[in-house]
Amino acid sequence: MTTISDQVDVLAPPAQGRRRRTVPIWLALVAASLPMFMATLDNLVMTSALPVIRADLNASVGQLQWFVNAYTLAFATLMLSAATLGDRWGRRRLFLSGIAVFTVASIGSALSTTPAMLIASRAVQGAGAAAIMPLSLALLAGAVPASKRAMAIGVWGGVSGLGIALGPVIGGAVVDGVSWQAIFWLNVPVALVAVPLALYALEESRGQRQRLDLLGVLLAGVGVFLGVWGIVHGNDDGWASARTVGVLAAAVLALAAFVLRELRTENPVVPMRLFRSRSFSIANVISFAFTLGMFGAVFLLAQYLQIVMGYTPFQAGLRTLPWTAAPMVVAPIAGILASRVGLRVLLVSGLALQAASLVWMSMLLEPGATYGEMIPAFVMAGVGMGLTFAPSATAVLTDMAEIDHATASSVNSTIREIGVALGVATLTAVFFGQGGNLTPAGYTDGLQPALLVGAASVVVGMVVAMAMPRKARD
Repeated sequence: MTTISDQVDVLAPPAQGRRRRTVPIWLALVAASLPMFMATLDNLVMTSALPVIRADLNASVGQLQWFVNAYTLAFATLMLSAATLGDRWGRRRLFLSGIAVFTVASIGSALSTTPAMLIASRAVQGAGAAAIMPLSLALLAGAVPASKRAMAIGVWGGVSGLGIALGPVIGGAVVDGVSWQAIFWLNVPVALVAVPLALYALEESRGQRQRLDLLGVLLAGVGVFLGVWGIVHGNDDGWASARTVGVLAAAVLALAAFVLRELRTENPVVPMRLFRSRSFSIANVISFAFTLGMFGAVFLLAQYLQIVMGYTPFQAGLRTLPWTAAPMVVAPIAGILASRVGLRVLLVSGLALQAASLVWMSMLLEPGATYGEMIPAFVMAGVGMGLTFAPSATAVLTDMAEIDHATASSVNSTIREIGVALGVATLTAVFFGQGGNLTPAGYTDGLQPALLVGAASVVVGMVVAMAMPRKARD
């Protein structure tokens, strides 16, 4: 019986005459997963550090949101483009370019002395991450035998979840022990290991060559950016002001133009035909709704633990683990159960737990509330996310032809990232719109209604999940 230490054939560099050599599967797995871990870690690594960065850079609340959203939006809007360019120019080549861009932008983030510099650097970081995430999976799939591919992809998914779970913890530990700038310096030694490892263990590959729909990418990026911008600035500018209404209307028009473009072009970045699948469409609505509600809540609660409860960044990050780490345990179990009990049961149950957990948290946040009282709600939220992740990923691919798997997965990942960005913007807008402020006395006033809005978003996903076919097709 073979194990993860089995060998994989990889072409040696041309200078060695392209003779065959062998690389252990575990080494190919590390080569593909290490940069991906770095990219997913940076999604939430700043959440525990935001109060410190705010004081150091004299940043506004809107700028705090853009520290997170600049990364997320660049990540989301460029991911599909990166997959297309990797097919044309070489997946490993673009993967390595993504690592280089990500690392240079990390240095720029660490050296930032103004909020504008940090926001710009974070956007470039997100562009690098967009090349890392989809191509790491494609390179890994090509590096392992078909018989070991499911196992390798499962490990890859676990590493991705680990990056998300450990983001607030590692960020908090580094801020407490060194400085917030060290969060970004950490990426440099990781890249110095990752680049030669990828060159050695991963073989260059290409996919179907097609033209990049630049206009489609531009329309999608403009639409999402304007939507987030309008929500972030709605409280300050006034929700009925000409500026806010104009920006949000422009966002709607840009996204409508994007859909029309994708319906008509021969090489769409998001093939609209994929949405003919009921499972695929429902899974994407679920992904958007629950990431909007849950990750917006994580953004606010990570700061609540510091501002109101008085924990240090590391202590706050550590206390999010019952929530953020639970999916790593539950998601594999949900994946096993999906074929037995059906997707619908797991999705509805998971989303119901998440919505209930946010309502429960909003009720707990009274003066004198303790962290111990929050733990059951955190665990409930984490279990609910675990019951949602694997079944929704299965639903994305259940009706797809194999040739569409990469595109379908990338579309779903993009929608999730957009949900994260809009969640941070929307729940923060509710927070301040309802009288919240960044003081121990005023934080709870806005946090409670924000959590209820997050719960409502998750409930929308739950209702939509009821229309999911009960079982995935074999």
